[in-house]
Amino acid sequence: MSVARRLAATLLIFGGLAIAAILLGPLVGSTSISLARVFDRSIPFADNPDAQIFFIARLPRTLAGALVGAMLASAGVVFQGLLRNPLATPFTLGVSAGAALGAMMAITFGWSLSWIGLPAAPVASFAGSLMAVAIVYLLATARHRGMSTNVLLLAGVTMNAFFSALILFVQYFADFAETFRILRWLMGDLDISGYQPLLTALPLAILAFATFAWLARPLNLLSLGSDAAESRGINVLGAQRAAFLSASLATGAAVSVGGPVGFVGIIVPHLVRLLVGADHRIVLPASALFGAAFLIGCDAIARSVMAPLELPVGVITALIGGPFFLWLLVRKGV
Repeated sequence: MSVARRLAATLLIFGGLAIAAILLGPLVGSTSISLARVFDRSIPFADNPDAQIFFIARLPRTLAGALVGAMLASAGVVFQGLLRNPLATPFTLGVSAGAALGAMMAITFGWSLSWIGLPAAPVASFAGSLMAVAIVYLLATARHRGMSTNVLLLAGVTMNAFFSALILFVQYFADFAETFRILRWLMGDLDISGYQPLLTALPLAILAFATFAWLARPLNLLSLGSDAAESRGINVLGAQRAAFLSASLATGAAVSVGGPVGFVGIIVPHLVRLLVGADHRIVLPASALFGAAFLIGCDAIARSVMAPLELPVGVITALIGGPFFLWLLVRKGV
């Protein structure tokens, strides 16, 4: 089957799965709602609790799950291709820890950006991720003509540990209420208060996904090695830079919306490869669509498994991803 036909089939199947998840996600929760009442225009919105639950509480959360899941899953594919390491995740290079540090500082020290109409924690989170990206990139290119993926990996792991230590240091200054907010945010939580965080992250997501679309063929060749890719006309350094920066941008935007939701970037790419093969032209769009559906499903479980108590979605992805990650470690050939 040609690549075009495989891509069309992939978009049809995985796209249908993602659309079904988005349509069904707002219907799941501890409180039952009636779709007929949700869309009944004869009832004023202020007097329609079903519509309020649907449009204010659940739909933004479902859309956040789709956006965050798609960004983390596709970023995982790109990082694994860039580093040529099947166990690489969007959080391997310290981007998540830098984003978490920014959010922690905003929560602990009471920063406010009300004058521009944006919540401080997501903005500080994205700024922290950019800081981490800049530091790791400079370390990986400082003493090399190109970009050393080994130095990139080592620098990322080191910065991840360093930022994690700074997070604990910042937590020391937090009071009880701030500590609770910090802990819940660090677990990964899609309980956003409206559509503004999604609109803020959307331009970054579009830029990242556009770059991913261009990277599909270079990543196929980079998986053969830098020399083989260069012999086939690929600008290796340019492709590596684009992969690192776009995947880091997607990770930072995802963390700013939903916090550090773990394991999505390693579970989804490997499951997709088992289904569609290793061609990045197919794997990237399939991972984005399946990642959206996967995180929406995990969030539905988090909202309903202990209803009326709602668990952070990161708890569910960790319970699924932990055993999966261990299986990858012992799997023959990894």
